Amino acid sequence: MSLPAGVVVASNRAAAGVYADETGPVIVDFLREQGFVVDAPVVVPDGEPVAEALRAAVAAGARVVLTTGGTGLTPTDRTPEATRSVLDREVPGIAEAIRAHGLAQGQPMAMLSRGLAGVAGDCLVVNLPGSRGGVRDGLAVLGPVLRHAVEQVVGSDHDRGAS
Repeated sequence: MSLPAGVVVASNRAAAGVYADETGPVIVDFLREQGFVVDAPVVVPDGEPVAEALRAAVAAGARVVLTTGGTGLTPTDRTPEATRSVLDREVPGIAEAIRAHGLAQGQPMAMLSRGLAGVAGDCLVVNLPGSRGGVRDGLAVLGPVLRHAVEQVVGSDHDRGAS
């Protein structure tokens, strides 16, 4: 069964048309490969517009929303704060695993990502970094667990293997 998903790109410059976003389409392709139904990325400035886009996606029935960008240390990187305002509960292991994977890939900057993961209503929300490498690392971590995590959010049972 195909489940609805969304992608939110937090980028002040891409939202202003200074340059085209390159990470959102990578995430869209990944979600489609995972069997989700997803439209083009929503590109917004960082901060409250991210929270608004997340709320809109949740209200529209998205079961997973992946964000990219705004997770660093600059004064305009506000995606974690915007995301936290939408979440009902956090799932810290996902964000921790994404950072750990980046570090294991020899990317020391991965430890600077403040990205969060959590649940908003029936939707899993995961912040990914804004770099192509950070997105690639995050998707590598999510690939094996994403469908299961999304099903667990609504209490779906899972195959525990033969007894």
